[in-house]
Amino acid sequence: MDLGAALRVEEPLQLTAAKKIYVLDTNVLLHDPTSVMAFDEHRIVLPMTVLEELDHIKDRRDKTVSREARIAIQMIDKVVDEASPQEIQEGVPIPGSTLQGPAGTLSIYPDQLLADDSDIPYLNDTQDKANDNRIINVALQLQVQHPDCFVCLVTKDINMRLKAKGSGLEHVEDYRKDRVLDDLDMLAKGYQHIEGDFWSGVQDVDTLREGDCTLYRVARQDLPQAYPNMFLYDDNDFIAFVKRVDADYAYLRCDSRDNLMNRRFWGLNPRNLEQAMAMELINDDAVDMTVLTGPAGSGKTLIALAYGLHAILEQKKYNKLIVARSTPPIAEDIGFLPGTEEEKMAPWLAAFDDNLEILHGTDECAHGSIEYVKERANIQFKSLNFMRGRSFNNAYIIIDESQGLTQFQLKSVITRVGADSKIVVLGNLAQIDNKYISPLTSGLTYLVEKSKNYAHAGIMHVNGIERSRLAAFAEENL
Repeated sequence: MDLGAALRVEEPLQLTAAKKIYVLDTNVLLHDPTSVMAFDEHRIVLPMTVLEELDHIKDRRDKTVSREARIAIQMIDKVVDEASPQEIQEGVPIPGSTLQGPAGTLSIYPDQLLADDSDIPYLNDTQDKANDNRIINVALQLQVQHPDCFVCLVTKDINMRLKAKGSGLEHVEDYRKDRVLDDLDMLAKGYQHIEGDFWSGVQDVDTLREGDCTLYRVARQDLPQAYPNMFLYDDNDFIAFVKRVDADYAYLRCDSRDNLMNRRFWGLNPRNLEQAMAMELINDDAVDMTVLTGPAGSGKTLIALAYGLHAILEQKKYNKLIVARSTPPIAEDIGFLPGTEEEKMAPWLAAFDDNLEILHGTDECAHGSIEYVKERANIQFKSLNFMRGRSFNNAYIIIDESQGLTQFQLKSVITRVGADSKIVVLGNLAQIDNKYISPLTSGLTYLVEKSKNYAHAGIMHVNGIERSRLAAFAEENL
């Protein structure tokens, strides 16, 4: 008897030809635990193998991925909690999945009972084969069962997409709901270069006084791409800072190149205009979060560290400097390393020691100066994997290597920032080492686009490579 045929999921009565069937891979739920809510009125199918993988992952020592697995399981349970086994196989309405029309449905497919069918080009699903094959087989089965429907496998695994297409599955896609851009060239840079003379393109301008600052009010139609805390500059040494924007106007504070280039933090001067604009932005008390992007060697870490020492030791703005980053997957559990948390994190935070050496390398006793600064500035090194439940008040926080974080991970970090604190997020989208994250789906890209219109956030792409001429050559040519 063909047990697979007896227990196959039947077409739910409410499914119409307009609906689509999406089979989700495990990595989609780990990437976005709320993804079951992202397919509007369509039908979502979760193979039993996906639940088995989530069950295995939720108990891993990898704190981040295990947490996301648990959240995904809770989201699924929230949908199917009151449903009967038959309803779960046919499709349970997803609450809030669409604002108008019928709700989408979520069903669980018992793929462990799929039987060999000579009419369907199943992949080998024996124990020594990958679970990916069983998930692909579910999509192939649904494609045969519902020839008039759009059946699509959604996975972030490129090789799995290739295997599925090679097996005859007509529709295979990456998970795109988390994309905020279609082209990375459209990513906000924090500045806009205007060719020629800026004022020649402005039809009308008014001036107003706010405290000790003179602002120039320009119509939004003259600056349609303007957003708060960005810089404007032209070919005639005009530089302005967009103080704020509203529906009709953009309010500019004019500055000068000389003033920006003479900015100084803890003995550090900018080497190019982008570094100068980054230093001006990070020093703004109205900006609670600064996002610095750019290639390796552009000075992001050095600027962030120099300002932290300046703000803590000279200006007395904050009580401590917290440096955090995510540890690589091979070492998510840093407990195997000896020493305190700071000492455990040392291998992945050596870049900050290098930058402290740059700032104090000319001191008579460089090593003593660095240790003295670390103690006086109360510099603490943290792993992002162990920041859950923390709250940082009156602190200056640097998040390094953020390009490999998901949107969920970055959100969980930024929500840790407490009162009277400032956070600086650093990242290089060209150095992503997470196999499920691309520059377009990185949490860093998401953060830049979502925060650019926030009045208390600033963005700056520091593009000039100042590390060395060899580093500049490697970035451009290798």
